[in-house]
Amino acid sequence: MSRFAPLVRVLRLFLAERRAAMAAGVALAAVSAAAGLALLGLSGWFITATALAGLVPATALMFDVFMPGAGIRFLAIARTFARYGERVVTHDATLGLLAALRARLFRGFARPDLARALASRPARLLFRLTADVDALDTVYLRLLVPAGAAVATALGLGVGLAFLSPALGLAAAGLLLVSGLGLPLWLARAAEREARRRAAALEALRVRVAELTAGQVAFAMAGRLAAQVDAAHAAEARLTASDIALNRLETLAAAGFGAAAAVLLAAAAWAAAQLAAAGDISAPQAALILLLALAALEPFAALRRGAVEFGRSARAAARLSPALDPPPLPARPAPPPGLALRIAGLRYTPPGADAPLFDELDLAIADGEHVALIGPSGAGKSTLFALILGERVPDAGTIAALPTAVLGQRVELFRDTIRGNLTLGRADVDDAALWQALAAAGLEDVVRALPGGLDASLGEGGEGLSEGQKRRLALARLLVRASPLWLLDEPTEALDAETATLVLRQIKTLGQDRTIFANAHLRREAELADRLIRLEAGRIVADVRRGQRGFAEMLATLRPG
Repeated sequence: MSRFAPLVRVLRLFLAERRAAMAAGVALAAVSAAAGLALLGLSGWFITATALAGLVPATALMFDVFMPGAGIRFLAIARTFARYGERVVTHDATLGLLAALRARLFRGFARPDLARALASRPARLLFRLTADVDALDTVYLRLLVPAGAAVATALGLGVGLAFLSPALGLAAAGLLLVSGLGLPLWLARAAEREARRRAAALEALRVRVAELTAGQVAFAMAGRLAAQVDAAHAAEARLTASDIALNRLETLAAAGFGAAAAVLLAAAAWAAAQLAAAGDISAPQAALILLLALAALEPFAALRRGAVEFGRSARAAARLSPALDPPPLPARPAPPPGLALRIAGLRYTPPGADAPLFDELDLAIADGEHVALIGPSGAGKSTLFALILGERVPDAGTIAALPTAVLGQRVELFRDTIRGNLTLGRADVDDAALWQALAAAGLEDVVRALPGGLDASLGEGGEGLSEGQKRRLALARLLVRASPLWLLDEPTEALDAETATLVLRQIKTLGQDRTIFANAHLRREAELADRLIRLEAGRIVADVRRGQRGFAEMLATLRPG
């Protein structure tokens, strides 16, 4: 696959999303550039013709100043409106494209393989969603739009000059296209490697600084603070070196455009002189040719910055491509009637492991059962939950489950309102249902006391609520989602005994009509269950119901909490 294939793929996505808006932006940019060039040429012709007409009184009296003046005013107004329209249309299209792209990336990054790869380095995920996505606006704003406008202007100039001299029009258009497009192509090729290096250095710098800011205490305690600072300085030095190299290349390209403009102007002057000497054109027309040649390369010069950043855009497209259109995950089948969860023939090998953790694992949980999964650390309890939730993909076997909601040891709350946190994943819930869920979770009075009630804002991670209140809010969110199967992953870990007892009591009460499958390390969590399943080394070694022999003994093996 070509290294530019991901960039082509991104362009196709852009065209599929906003084809009409993108075309309108290029058209308005072409109108703006052409109007500016025509304005300069017509003004030069008008000034020269007026000066020559003023030399002879009879000619001065007959000279029409109104039509050229009206043309100049029209071109000035057209250029202004086209430039404004181009800015509005192109930036609106770009922002809309990037917003749609980020939404698509969120869905892609939610896949188990990509999510696990990025979860250990959140700064890298942030870089993908910010800097990498922003790098793609260069493709449209600084490459497609100016290139389209410049090519259209060059062709229009060639056609216009062809009315004076076909050979002149053809030569001017050819020289403009060769030099105007050739220099940016050379610059893009020459700057590609350095632009990629700059993007890598910028990411490294951001990651190092983010890690240093978040973990400076840990680095200091481990004696690695100075090394982390040095790593950040090294990344900054690489970034500076890349910036200098790219600036040099852009300066060379600017010099190339200057030389090409000088050659074009000299050629236009020679051609105008030859045509004027032969009587094919007048002096005002010669002035028009010179002024058009003087400004003809200006639209192409706008490609310089886009060419410099082309390598960065290509690198960003390659990094984002796997998440843009990932293959669909297999559909989760529904369990047989009467069951909430059915696992059959499950086989799963963790990454890097030599042998499978689960091999032909079978498990069935009936509707309404309250089941606790217990066992030593490393037995596979959390991995089994991840497989049920689709966070990991099994090697073989089937997992069939009813719609599932999760309450884990970490409560995931966001910097949003109470309402926003409650309706996550289900926005069609009215206020009455939200208050009912809060009341059931024992949090109604707390929320009513907050300024704004349901619209009260929480800080990062639910800041503003105590740990117990956060857990109750997460429990209320479970009720709002109305999922028939609850997965509880050590739901009272790190809670004090009193708060844990209250939370577990609410879970027991509110989950009467739900199926509960809990991963329990503590006795207080397992006591919710009417069935205990013990897992060891990926195998079920005991499956006992309340009232059967061995149930109390299995509970007694757990820590009280």
